[in-house]
Parts: sequence; structure tokens; C-alpha cells
Amino acid sequence: MQTTIAAPKKAPAVEADFLPLQGTDYIEFYVGNARQAAHFYKTAFGFQSLAYSGPETGTKDRASYAICQNKLTFVLTTPIRPNNPIADHIAKHGDGVKAIALKVEDATSAWNETTKRGGKSFMKPTTLTDDDGELVMSGIHTYGEVVHLFIERENYNGVFMPGFRKWESVYNPPEAGLLYCDHCVGNVGWNQMNPWVKFYEDVMGFRNILSFDDKDISTEYSALMSKVMSNGNGFVKFPINEPAEGKKKSQVEEYLEFYNGEGVQHVAIATKDIVKTVTDLQKRGVEFLNIPSTYYDTLPDRVGHIDEDFEPLKRLGILVDRDDEGYLLQIFTKPVEDRPTLFFEIIQRKGAKSFGKGNFKALFEALEKEQEARGNL
Repeated sequence: MQTTIAAPKKAPAVEADFLPLQGTDYIEFYVGNARQAAHFYKTAFGFQSLAYSGPETGTKDRASYAICQNKLTFVLTTPIRPNNPIADHIAKHGDGVKAIALKVEDATSAWNETTKRGGKSFMKPTTLTDDDGELVMSGIHTYGEVVHLFIERENYNGVFMPGFRKWESVYNPPEAGLLYCDHCVGNVGWNQMNPWVKFYEDVMGFRNILSFDDKDISTEYSALMSKVMSNGNGFVKFPINEPAEGKKKSQVEEYLEFYNGEGVQHVAIATKDIVKTVTDLQKRGVEFLNIPSTYYDTLPDRVGHIDEDFEPLKRLGILVDRDDEGYLLQIFTKPVEDRPTLFFEIIQRKGAKSFGKGNFKALFEALEKEQEARGNL
């Protein structure tokens, strides 16, 4: 009689990350005047000149200035002539983020994996070459007119990428302690948060690590909802906001109105000494939201012991919040252009992995004061 031995049960397979990301490579802004914008970011935020692309390098339709600070790189791009997609983008949206470029080992695989899962192609895998090697890039569309570029630069040793030359400038103000992109926040339209959450889950393999509803993020007048999406290793995080019903217009509604659509609301930048960085930025002319002084009355009771003195935090308007793994310190600039759209967050994490839920009310009240002054609340 034949005996059949049952095969041992296999442990459940761990699903491989089909889109391994190494972090943010750079963020590209479409702006009305890239030369002046580069001067602003160097002067106000401490960026350094890195690379330039334009008519002198063979690029005839645009000029781009790459600036950097530690592991943070911005590319500021402006059209040379009207009647092209870059000029149309600026006319519609004003200055804003066009591309969030993500560093990958294989840009071709990244494009194949995301497009076969439903991502709409923005750029097929393209190899750029010069005397310093080759760089491969590809890209897909996301919310609004924002795109994600996949950058493979292991075989490139140049200053930035082919088509750019080193930008040497005698004017390079000292850096301000900005380290890298912590996260980028997107504003999407009514009832569009969950569809975009599903996009990041299905197309890019992200997972929803935090959710906030209108009870978490609200004041007497306005509210929003938000979900935080993260890639597998946590190097790339994208909170997504949508409006919620309130008595008056929320900050997300104001953004959508003035940006004429969905887009990046703010870029959060990490620092290891927020008091020093914010003090420096204020001296350089960067304007931050004014936090109600009453916020600090209960702060010690709410967050417990922290390493920093409370008085400088109160003087500078820095917010503090704690989660199960530690605490964070954060502050938000006012919009950096005349349209009330794009702004920046400066953040220092002391173990915390969250996004400052305990600060939402104070932040919203500060934003509403600005909205009211503009007549948009």
C-alpha cells in the first residue's frame, strides 16, 4: 500500500517590494522666473548653486537651475518662450511643484511595474548620456499635473544629470541646516482622497500608515481629512488631504481655488536643530505662521519632558507633539508666493514617526487667521 507523506507547510511568503525606493532624488518647481527664484532659495533658505541647463547647454525651450543643501535638491525651471506646456502650467497654477523625483536602482523596472498596475505614463524609460556616464529616467502621472519621476543614476558621475553643467557662483550664502525631504503633502478635490490612496496602494505598492478625519483636523470654522501613504522602507511618505464640510472655506479649498486644481500643498524638510535653523531662516526673511500664544500654556502637560527649552520654542512659534516612539518639533512657513498655495514645513524628529496630530488645531487656527486677512475664509 502506497503511503503519501504530506509536505511541510511553507511559511507565508513575504511579498517583495516591486518598487524599491531609495528616497527623494529632487523636487522640480515650475516658476515664472527661475533665475530670481534660485536667488530667493539661496538667500532665504541657504541653498547652494549646483547645476544649470538652458540655451547655453543645448536646451532651447527652458532654463533650469539645480540648487542643493545636504541631501535636498530643488530644480527651478522656467520657460524661455510662451505657448509651451511649462508656460501654460505657470499661467494656470502659478509657481508650484511639477515633479517629485524618486531615486531607484532601475528606472525601467519602476516604469514597467507601475504602468502595468494602472499608472499613466509620463515618460517612457529614457537614457541620457554625456562624458560623465549615463542616467536613466522614467515617470508616471499622479494627482493634478504632478508627476513622479524615477531616477537611476548609479552609472552617472556628473554634477547633476546630462544636459546640465556645473553652476559656479560667487554668491553662496551659508546653509541653514536643511537636510532632506521628510515628506510631501498633496491637496486633492472633494471625495478624491480615497481614490488616490488606492492609486498609491495599487500602482506604487505604498501603504496607508496614518489616517485623520474631520474630527482630528478641524476648528470651529473649517476641516479637512488626510491619509498618509508610505513606501515599504518608509523613505518616501505622501500625506494626501481633501476638504471636509465646515462652516467656512478650509485651507484645502482655498488652495484648490487659487492653484486651479490639485497639487503639492507643502514640502516638509528635516533638520537636526530646529531652533537654530528657524532662527537663521527668520533672520534671512522667511516668514512663518503666527501660533496663538495660548498654545504654549498647556504644552508641558501635553508633551511631557523634551530636551529643548520651551521659551525659544514659544518665541519662534515652533510646535511640539508626541507619539508612542518619541516627539517631533515642527513649524510652517507662510506661502512663498502671492497665491496662497505652496508653503514649507521645517521638522525635527526626536523618535516620533507621526505628523503632529496634537498640533492640528493650533495650526488650523493660524492658517485661518491668514485666510481671513486675505478675505478667503
